[in-house]
Amino acid sequence: MTHGTRSAGPAAQARHAVVVGGGLAGVTTALALADAGMRVTLLEGRPRLGGLAFSFRRGDLTVDNGQHVYLRCCTAYRWFLDRIEGAALAPLQDRLDVPVLDLARPEGRRLGRLRRDALPVPLHLGRSLATYPHLSLADRARVGRAALALQGLDLADPALDTQDFGSWLAAHGQSARAVEALWDLVGVATLNAVAGDASLALAAMVFKTGLLSDPGAADIGWARVPLGDLHDRMARKALDSAGVRTELRTRVTSVSPDGDGQWTVEVPGETLRADAVVLAVPQREAHDLLPPGALDAPERLLEIGTAPILNVHVVYDRKVLGRPFFTALGSPVQWVFDRTEASGLREGQYLAVSQSAAQDEIDAPVAVLRERYLPELERLLPPARGAEVRDFFVTRERTATFAPAPGVGRLRPGARTKASGLYLAGAWTATGWPATMESAVRSGVSAADAVLGALGRPRPQALFEFEEAA
Repeated sequence: MTHGTRSAGPAAQARHAVVVGGGLAGVTTALALADAGMRVTLLEGRPRLGGLAFSFRRGDLTVDNGQHVYLRCCTAYRWFLDRIEGAALAPLQDRLDVPVLDLARPEGRRLGRLRRDALPVPLHLGRSLATYPHLSLADRARVGRAALALQGLDLADPALDTQDFGSWLAAHGQSARAVEALWDLVGVATLNAVAGDASLALAAMVFKTGLLSDPGAADIGWARVPLGDLHDRMARKALDSAGVRTELRTRVTSVSPDGDGQWTVEVPGETLRADAVVLAVPQREAHDLLPPGALDAPERLLEIGTAPILNVHVVYDRKVLGRPFFTALGSPVQWVFDRTEASGLREGQYLAVSQSAAQDEIDAPVAVLRERYLPELERLLPPARGAEVRDFFVTRERTATFAPAPGVGRLRPGARTKASGLYLAGAWTATGWPATMESAVRSGVSAADAVLGALGRPRPQALFEFEEAA
């Protein structure tokens, strides 16, 4: 796919958009508007792009702040990867295959797998469910019935957002074991909340789209290079090629309308004038920058809660894990990924333990986490028992995602505000998705679409290819 900036006349080129925030939502917005021939300035307060999906150096290692994955059904994020020419660096599995280790079972019989066959929905998961050793025969049958009930839910029904997923599962015969070994296994990683704390609307969206829409929808993809290579370096190259002016370490102090239909954006040492402004920043920051009257109830943005993600990083002197990743039951460990090659480690093995919905651990001292997780990894991975730990460290994102609690749907605003020329983007806006990379990119597309519509400019066709793929 090739992406050139469309030529436009002087009047069109004079249209200027300022995008505040250089995460995935902001980068997407900026690229989309530039591809439509607009002049775009992207402002980011940090010294890098990528928002909460970034990398940093630790000695000789390049470390991601957290393990991020996406699914084949994430058509907007896949469009983004194509647009920055990074798709080959974050490939998808050929077919969904999730190894699940259960510590409650004796060694040698701990491994189960969730995988799909090349059959139509819902038969694609039938054989995997029928042979899944971590559920009883009765639980497997009840899971199948609950999946069919989920498939029948209308995602457009606002009543779904007022209910919690856990109560719905219980009402549909799901045991505590089924919730642990299946529903939360998927849900905690995608929603960043256990079933009892998650909106039924968002949970139903995840399971209907990921597991019940298309046989390959849940195939998993992840970056085989540091996230900074994709979301910062390659994104910056794409922005530069599109003609976007990108300013890092640049904090916006105010955004205000002029009387002539334009906007003024203040940054230290400069005042920018724009025909459109997109606030692609976290909800609290957006709230603080909104001018009076831009939203009917701006305080609702402050009611959108946040949820943390903790990542535990362990470097061993030898290889202890023979597969790219696994997930665990009967252990505080959730998902474990091999990050050796991506980090640049030349000997030994580097594992990243990704812990979602980590409210109880997010502030725990490193020494406490070390005492908790190293023995668990030894229980899960016998080769780790004789291995030397060369490094152990922790990354914490206290506000990693918005909390997908029941009722959050009514708090999430759309791309348009009541102030003409001012728009919102971010995974927390009303995309219909939980707080994922997919939601962030979709929000950027929505904001760009709203800007172009208001200015009477045509959509660039390439931008909306992912909608047809969906």
